[in-house]
Order: sequence, then C-alpha cells, then structure tokens
Amino acid sequence: MVRSLKMGGMERVAVNLADAFAQAGHESHLLSFRRVKKPLAPEREQVRQHHLALRWWSRATGVGLLLELWARLFLNPLVRRSLFLGSGIMGGVVFRVWLRTFERQYGKVDRIVFRGVGTFEMVWTFRDDRACYVLENILQLGKKLRRQRVFARCLYQGRHLVAVSDGVADSVRQAMDTLRFRPASLRVIYNPCPVESIRRQMRQPDPDLPSEPYIVNVGRLVPAKDQALLLRAYSQSGVSLPLVLVGDGQERDRLEALAKELGIAERVVFAGQRDNPYPWMRHARLFVLSSRFEGMGIVLFEALACGTPVLSVDCPGGIRSVLKGELETSIVPHDENSLATGIHDAVQGEKPRIEAKWLGDFRPEEVAERFVLPRHRDAPSALTK
Repeated sequence: MVRSLKMGGMERVAVNLADAFAQAGHESHLLSFRRVKKPLAPEREQVRQHHLALRWWSRATGVGLLLELWARLFLNPLVRRSLFLGSGIMGGVVFRVWLRTFERQYGKVDRIVFRGVGTFEMVWTFRDDRACYVLENILQLGKKLRRQRVFARCLYQGRHLVAVSDGVADSVRQAMDTLRFRPASLRVIYNPCPVESIRRQMRQPDPDLPSEPYIVNVGRLVPAKDQALLLRAYSQSGVSLPLVLVGDGQERDRLEALAKELGIAERVVFAGQRDNPYPWMRHARLFVLSSRFEGMGIVLFEALACGTPVLSVDCPGGIRSVLKGELETSIVPHDENSLATGIHDAVQGEKPRIEAKWLGDFRPEEVAERFVLPRHRDAPSALTK
C-alpha cells in the first residue's frame, strides 16, 4: 500500500518491494490511493496493480466529508498538520471495506505492508495484525511534543513497525518514552536493491548526458537534501569536473542563485527530474550525498549498483547501513570543509572498482522473505537493543 506512485524514492522502493515479492514466488499486489500523471510501474508482470480513490470514497460516505471539514476548518488551524486526524477516520473504514471485497476475489491476504507515514495517515483507524507499517525516515522530536504525542498514539501505538535502517529504528526507540507510545513490534528490514533492473535501465541511452566526466547528486531539491551545502563544498573543493544535480523541487531557484553567487554557475548543471536517473549515475565519476538526514539513502546503493563510487556526509538515519565495512571511508563529517576535501580526494586517480558483496544485504528475495517470516522468527524484532 502506498499513497501514490509518483516519481520519488519511497514510491520507487514500494514498487521494488512489490517486484521482490513476485520474484520470490508470492502473489503480489500493489495498491495506491492517489492517481498521478506518470505513475511508476512494477517491472514484473505478475504484480497486480490496483487503485482505490480513498479520499473520494471517504467523502462520498457523507460522514467522511463532515469529518474532513471539521478537521480542515477547526482542528487544523489549532493543531498544525492535523488534517489527517479527520480525513483518516473514514479512510480506515473505506479501506477495510475495500480489503474485504478484495479478499473475496483473490483470497485471504497474508501480509499487508503500508509504506510511508503519509500512507498510514490516510487510513490511521485501520488495524489488523497482518499489517506492518514501514518507516522510511527517522522520527524527529520537535518543540511541540503534545501534538507529536497525539500523532504518535494514532499512528504507531500497538502497531507492527518496520524501520528501513538501524538509524531509523534507533530514532523510534529514543522517541517512545518522550512521545508515550509503544508499538507491538519493531523490526529492521532494509530496502531492496534490484541490481539487475538498475543495470538494465542504466544502459538506456539519454541524449542529454554530459560528454565529459562529472560529479552527480540525485534527489529532490528540498531543504532536507541540502544541495546548498554541496554547492558550497564543491566551490571550495577546487575540482574542475562539472557538478550535475538530477531532480527538481522548491529549492531550485535558490540553488541556481547560490551557484551564481559562488561563481560556479557555468560548471553546475541542473538536469531536472528524470524518469530514469540511472544512466546519469552510471556515467558519473562520483556520486555525492549531502542530506541533513536520510532514512536509508537508497540512492547510495543505486549508485553503487551502477558502478559509481559514492561519498556521503555523516547524517542521522541509515547511510551507515549502506556504507559499512570498507565503505566507511566514503563517509565524511557533516560540514563544508570536510565535504570539499572529500570531493577533491575522491576524484583523484582512476574510478575504483565496486564490489558486488557491498550490495549483498539488499537482495530483493531476502528482503521479501523478511516481511513474510513470522515476526517471532525475525531476529531484530526487540523493541530495545
């Protein structure tokens, strides 16, 4: 289950997981709640896709419309970002009705996987022991703890949670006492890395690719990805290779202005959103991640799958689930000077060889198996370390 199949990291992982279940021999279904113009699609024909216009059906009940209006007009102005508390009440009811209809046609479901907080906000009143809720990012504690406690009780209390990295799981454990919730279980299951699919896509031609070696960053242009830090470090590094930013978002204008201010505009390429970013990763000399936090950092193992070395700032979340062992040298302190030095050093000499063993923990068939195993047989299930 996913909120939508728009172009994005979380959505791409949802599709990869649906493919992984099918690849492992399971009957796999992928459900989205919102339509988008260019939806991501599974590669495997065995994955059956479904769409439930959840918000429309919730409003059509009448009660759902009244609850949404109440939340929009009265609750949300008082408690910011609380709209889901109203809209998600009937969302959970509508989803349960849909699930019963689905099971009459296809048979009883063994596991229900909700990916992303935005997805389970839409159906937060739905509860089922077969359901697990995948947290794609760290839980951050803000100043308004009372509001966060209400949200946490609705979204996490008594549910089976899955963290995509040890860093995300640690953030959940740290938040439990402060936000006063306790999940039914907490496991760590990494995101799948479909190496074969990535390598097939990375070989597709793209006429816009630069003809010379370059450094690349792939991600939404939003504050959390902090491409501003990358631009400042790149400017300081003294490297002559162009810097290519693949992605789009609210920060683009500000980043373009910053590139001009730093005097590097002629060496920075804003490539925009790409349906297939893998050729851009494959042909790069270096992939750089400058995020303020990352749930896991799937772009890191995607770049490695494309045969491209990576460099990342040390940030909260899951990058150390990918960059471990020999790859720990690819992590630099989270500051401008360290990143600049890391970029300079990383592009010296020949492009290093990427070892297949570095991606072993993310094999799709193993990830799928972790989801279908009984929870008591899955080692990292304890709520405390």
